[in-house]
Amino acid sequence: MRSNSSRGRTSHTPQRTLTHRRTATVALAGVAALIAAAVQTGAASAAPAKPQAGKADPAHVAVRLTPSQRAELLRDADAAKAATARSIGLGGKEKLVVRDVVKDADGTTHTRYERTYGGLPVLGGDLVVTARSGKTMDVVRATNATLKVPGLTPAVAKAAAEKQAVRRAKALGGTKSAADSVHKVIWAADSKPVLAYETVVGGLQDDGTPNRLHVITDATTGKKLYEYQGIDTGVGNTQYSGQVTLTTTQSGSTYTLNDGARGNHKTYNLNHGSSGTGTLYSQNNDTWGNGTNSNAATAGADAHYGAAATWDFYKNTFGRSGIKNNGVGAYSRVHYGNSYVNAFWDDGCFCMTYGDGSGNAKPLTAIDVAGHEMSHGVTSNTAGLNYSGESGGLNEATSDIMGTGVEFYANNSTDVGDYLIGEKIDINGNGSPLRYMDKPSKDGASKDSWYSGIGGVDVHYSSGPANHFFYLLSEGSGTKVINGVTYNSPTADNLPVTGIGRDKALQIWYRALTTKWTSTTNYAGARTGTLAAAGELYGATSAEYKAVQDAWAGVGVGSRSGGGGGGGTSYENTTPVSIPDNGPAVTSDITVSGRTGNAPNNLQVSVDITHTWRGDLVIDLVGPSGTSYRLKSFSGSDSADDVNQTFTVNAAAESANGTWKLKVQDQATYDTGTINSWKLTFP
Repeated sequence: MRSNSSRGRTSHTPQRTLTHRRTATVALAGVAALIAAAVQTGAASAAPAKPQAGKADPAHVAVRLTPSQRAELLRDADAAKAATARSIGLGGKEKLVVRDVVKDADGTTHTRYERTYGGLPVLGGDLVVTARSGKTMDVVRATNATLKVPGLTPAVAKAAAEKQAVRRAKALGGTKSAADSVHKVIWAADSKPVLAYETVVGGLQDDGTPNRLHVITDATTGKKLYEYQGIDTGVGNTQYSGQVTLTTTQSGSTYTLNDGARGNHKTYNLNHGSSGTGTLYSQNNDTWGNGTNSNAATAGADAHYGAAATWDFYKNTFGRSGIKNNGVGAYSRVHYGNSYVNAFWDDGCFCMTYGDGSGNAKPLTAIDVAGHEMSHGVTSNTAGLNYSGESGGLNEATSDIMGTGVEFYANNSTDVGDYLIGEKIDINGNGSPLRYMDKPSKDGASKDSWYSGIGGVDVHYSSGPANHFFYLLSEGSGTKVINGVTYNSPTADNLPVTGIGRDKALQIWYRALTTKWTSTTNYAGARTGTLAAAGELYGATSAEYKAVQDAWAGVGVGSRSGGGGGGGTSYENTTPVSIPDNGPAVTSDITVSGRTGNAPNNLQVSVDITHTWRGDLVIDLVGPSGTSYRLKSFSGSDSADDVNQTFTVNAAAESANGTWKLKVQDQATYDTGTINSWKLTFP
């Protein structure tokens, strides 16, 4: 959202959400061209040589680093961080802090950094530098704004920021009367960086979940800039996994749930407490639980097994050694609270915690919930997707996607792999799943496709388009039966999508997560990143690359791969047209010829517009007859940037042939933009 307070506009999102910069993307033929065109992501690396059809290019597959190899790469990056900062054009007050590194087989490194300014942390200042042979090839930034603030002395007292944050936490059910911490930061996730306070309030939320509410306050005006919850919550499958093999540790005659083969991941019993680690599971024999909730060790066994399955999934699928990729295990806590119907990941303790469900009868400790929660940790230690707004939806979707991957990987006969989330919990009381990846809206709250206001939806439901994208990319659209479950996945543009298989879809998502995305990545940025990942792994002219385009178009993000899988024909205008601030409407023309009859009732209009406040825009399609079809109306509360969306228009009353116009007008002051391109697709 714009920092100009005189305009009087506020974020379109409710509390707990954050408005992010939207990346303008254009469906181009090559990886380099694609990323060069992306406003948010900057210059790109050269397009790779064509890999063998259907197989990932081995040069662009991340190598499996030992903990010592990773530590050495981190040391090298830390030693060179000052030179790196200069080479990418950072200012004299800015410094880089090394956070993570990924190395490809061809020697390319993708180093993730946080930033400081005048010694203060920069929130929304993270970036990824891709380099080869010491030369920077690409920089992916959470923000392109120049980091500069008038001064580092606050005009607002720290106590005022703390009072505001504590008051907000109490309104959400918080229990503490003081903050855990208040410190100065630079807030850079919006268009203009400002000096701010970050206040963290602990305690408990109203449902018993630990509270770690982060409130960002402008240190000059006292205005609250945004807030987000630092505890990532999610629910999963409570069906036990049957009789399984556990890796434990023996000392004398005592066995403990300590997995020495997987970074010493430990499992603890909270015994209905809500703080601390609890008691490490320990007994004088190596048989844990009895398969029912009457034995407290049963939940411990399920959690321990789920953690092992998740560790093995990441290691054998992506070469990742633990959540931080450093060979160190996290830990699990079970039997949290009383009748707590949830589970959560907490970066503060670097641990997963599971409640026992309604009436303490169904612990949430099965395979996919373990995969879901541990994946929150992986996200935190890679892209760091902010847990609010569109990035929060992508964060939740990543956990659903990877949790689903874990469930399929485990190949457990008691809990077979599926694209249903929480199907065994029966939280609705009628046997229905909590979430559906093939058609998210079936749960009554999740969204099937992207739209401009989705950043204001709870992150568990704004995850819908990303979950839907992953399903379409993996399995394709339409009706099919997988492991005994019937799916029927629609698309936003009513065109079919052909899947490439779950294994490839996982590789593309993971590479984007670890090398292309930042804390502020939104849906348009996710499309850019996954296309770049697909191009590097399989080639920019591959079926996999085109499937990524089509799957995103299938959920309303971006355009199809030149007509899509339905045999359609596209007409495109890529000539940029400037949109004046609060000025007259501008148009961009496409002339269609050689068709017969009228246009279809599902004409696809794909729009790529860069704009600093899309709520100002009114967008119409004007047919050859002169009739206007409203695509987007003015909305003063729609505070995000850019429009990158495919609209479906019933244009059956129009002749197909003739001149079609995209008409765009900015109807408020302070913001400008550009029509980058637009496309008509006749299915």
